[in-house]
Amino acid sequence: MKRILVLVFVAIFSGGVVTAQKALKAGDKAPAFSAMTDEGTTWKSSDFIGKKNIVLYFYPAAMTGGCTKQACSYRDHQAELTAADAVVVGISGDEVSGLKFFKEANQLNFTLLSDSDGKIATLFGVPVTEGGTIKRTVHDREVELTRGVTAKRWTFIIGKDGKIRYVNQQVDAENDYQAVLDVLKG
Repeated sequence: MKRILVLVFVAIFSGGVVTAQKALKAGDKAPAFSAMTDEGTTWKSSDFIGKKNIVLYFYPAAMTGGCTKQACSYRDHQAELTAADAVVVGISGDEVSGLKFFKEANQLNFTLLSDSDGKIATLFGVPVTEGGTIKRTVHDREVELTRGVTAKRWTFIIGKDGKIRYVNQQVDAENDYQAVLDVLKG
């Protein structure tokens, strides 16, 4: 009973941070996962294992400063990443409709995944806090973007063998693509 009370106390007073599993590190087997894309289809990691390196980057919220810089830098360097035999996937707690708007507004050329309940972030050990709603106007159109959770900005590279090749928990949003390219080309 004492143990349960301690766990409840920690959950209540931890500032809303939820991480059910310790962070994955280089060499660990990546968990298989699937999620809804910005286009409303299902994306499965198992479709790429053995074929491509997967650059999986978690970001806090679509249409915010650092997240937009990070996404646009991946967009602008997509040819180099493709040449390095990688597929880029951005993942956040945003709902699919918000991801679709984010992708359209910034002409992103890679897949965005919705992890609105934080289950995928938790599989990788990425800390999440509660979500929120923001309003943004682009091209005279106001949109409300809702996210179920807010994930920390972390980047992983999953090798073709299904193992984690790289983890960055201190991501420089604008230059994340370069750190990833250095690992892929190294």
